[in-house]
Amino acid sequence: MLNRRNFLTAAVGVAAATGLAACAKEDDSSSGSTSGGSKAIVLGFSQVGSESGWRSANTDSVKSAAKEAGYTLKFSDAQQKQENQISAIRSYITQGVDVIAFSPVVVTGWDAVLKEAKAKKIPVVLTDRSVETSDESLYVTLVGSDFTDEGRRAGKILEKVIAKAGLKGDVKIAQLEGTTGAAPAIERAKGFKEVMDADHADDWKIVVSQTGDFTRAGGKQVMAAFLQSNPDINVLFAHNDDMGIGAIQAIEAAGKKPGKDILIVTIDGVKDGFIAMSEGKINAIVECNPLLGPQLMEVVQKVKNGETVERWIKTKEGDFMQDQAAAALPTRKY
Repeated sequence: MLNRRNFLTAAVGVAAATGLAACAKEDDSSSGSTSGGSKAIVLGFSQVGSESGWRSANTDSVKSAAKEAGYTLKFSDAQQKQENQISAIRSYITQGVDVIAFSPVVVTGWDAVLKEAKAKKIPVVLTDRSVETSDESLYVTLVGSDFTDEGRRAGKILEKVIAKAGLKGDVKIAQLEGTTGAAPAIERAKGFKEVMDADHADDWKIVVSQTGDFTRAGGKQVMAAFLQSNPDINVLFAHNDDMGIGAIQAIEAAGKKPGKDILIVTIDGVKDGFIAMSEGKINAIVECNPLLGPQLMEVVQKVKNGETVERWIKTKEGDFMQDQAAAALPTRKY
């Protein structure tokens, strides 16, 4: 079975490096020296963007953890464009940072810039998302979730949702995919389909599937189109909460009741998702933990010290049904 650690030959497609300021937002957070007067570790971090509540929480976690660790953080928002991330990484290489970390917009097209980092002996850590590369030594480790397993968990929890709702007959599923080419979109769809093919080949069918680009606006727009072309949809699987929340608006505008007329399962576990679930509009959420900052800083310290780390450091996550939402909501940290 394939997973994030499989390394395939990547199709290299990179943009020429122009000035970083022209294509992405960058800020430096200087935290001073570490204890004992030693020089602070300089970490260059390129974030995908700010497309969702999950991503904002992830960014906040990285920034606060870097400050707590006493690292100098050079942060860049790629605004969901691969060329911006490549420019940011090249800027970090030029600046001679100690470690580079980034959450890749898409899976392929990274070999060239990662080889440049390796040539300068700057270790690279992936966060949240994986890449496909021709050389597994181009990055040290991945800190993040198992997206394929999240897709499987979504399939298994949908079984519970359907049973609880008493849905009989064919399950007609609309799938709101994440950003095309992004690891979570590819792997969540893959894991969900594994459950369908193994256990529900006869009664479940994905009747329509399209990217909503991980945004609420995208989820609303695409779901509205889904309902026009397939008005008999009775289940929605959204690759993140934000698209699911956007879809709820489209469902209500169409005169249907989210969580009842259309059962909804989403992935992430942001606070707004739990609010919608407590209101009965989402039936279940598969958690994907964005609070990776502390784990990342621990890994950066080990990498800087030359210590060996695991190739994939997974995050701890849970699953939640609708009747758990109200009790869980007050403790949600994102």
